[in-house]
Amino acid sequence: MQLGYSDQERAFQGEVLAFLEDWRGLDQYLHGEDFDRLRAFYQALGARNWLSLGWPIEDGGQGLPPIFEFLLWDEMAYARVARPPLSAGIVAKTIIRFGTRAQKARWLEPIRTGQLMFSLGYSEPGAGSDLAGLRTRAELRDGKYIVNGSKIWSSAAQEADYLWLLCRTGEVNSRAAGLSLLIVDLKSPNLRIRPMAKMSGNIFCEIFFDDVEVPEDQRIGPENGAWKMMNASLADERHVQFPPKRVLADYESVRDWALTQGLDRDPVVREKLAELAVGVLECQAHAFRVLTANHDPVLASVAAAANKRACTDAIQAIARAAMDFGAPMALTQDAPTHLLWRQTTEESLGGGTTEIMTSIVARAGLGLKA
Repeated sequence: MQLGYSDQERAFQGEVLAFLEDWRGLDQYLHGEDFDRLRAFYQALGARNWLSLGWPIEDGGQGLPPIFEFLLWDEMAYARVARPPLSAGIVAKTIIRFGTRAQKARWLEPIRTGQLMFSLGYSEPGAGSDLAGLRTRAELRDGKYIVNGSKIWSSAAQEADYLWLLCRTGEVNSRAAGLSLLIVDLKSPNLRIRPMAKMSGNIFCEIFFDDVEVPEDQRIGPENGAWKMMNASLADERHVQFPPKRVLADYESVRDWALTQGLDRDPVVREKLAELAVGVLECQAHAFRVLTANHDPVLASVAAAANKRACTDAIQAIARAAMDFGAPMALTQDAPTHLLWRQTTEESLGGGTTEIMTSIVARAGLGLKA
């Protein structure tokens, strides 16, 4: 396993660090005028061809190994600059793998240049971890899908252009065998978006469909064939959701705050900081494991699940430590740790719960029975 970077990779990392200086502190979860700056950031990435680093050359990408995309997302996380755009990850990679030639021609170029933003429409009020039980339905009539139902936990839907929608096109009880992927214009008639605030202050949306029309050519892949495509894309999401320097940034904020408060004089605090530092290193090892497992789809899925589980555990342990070290001081707005606990609590849910990640590792990785 390669644990270091080549000269070419380090040179690219240096370019990324220089570029990010002008964008530090840009949050992904913005709205209104601030969201325009997020779009400008993604377009700046597109202008450098950094949204398509790992795409095949024939699809407009640079054909670079996954390590280059990883370096970009890792440094973005450390600089607290917006998370990777959904469009360049899950959406584009699924279109590249499963889309028609016409769909690639229509969607990939505006995604590559950062012109289009997507929100994810997977979870429903009654179908989160059990996505195969979702009920939002799309019926094909005269070349259009008619969509009815609702989605929840969709980030940035209030400002995005399109929704990457997982819906039921098969029989009511068809479970995973009856699901399809549609690209839905979020400005469509009869589509309603309700923004809501999480405990962290970030915004998510509930989306309602009442006979929303979607052209048939905006279905990606075969009808009722979405489950395989979705599982492949979720492995991508679990990797980019938790680059190790995101964990490092959380750790450093707690460590530095503890030092400024003089808490490092307590041997219990010093021991805990050392324990958390080991967790950061474990996350780095998991990330490299994901990068070296991409030749095998099953191994890649297991590695991505293990990475998400390890990183979720690490950032939540860091947040709990901040509370233990200095509560109630840790909750004051003057403390850089005051948002950690509220922000990290939800991370064991998004992209797959901790229990599901453990189950993937147990069954696919270790061969254990359910």
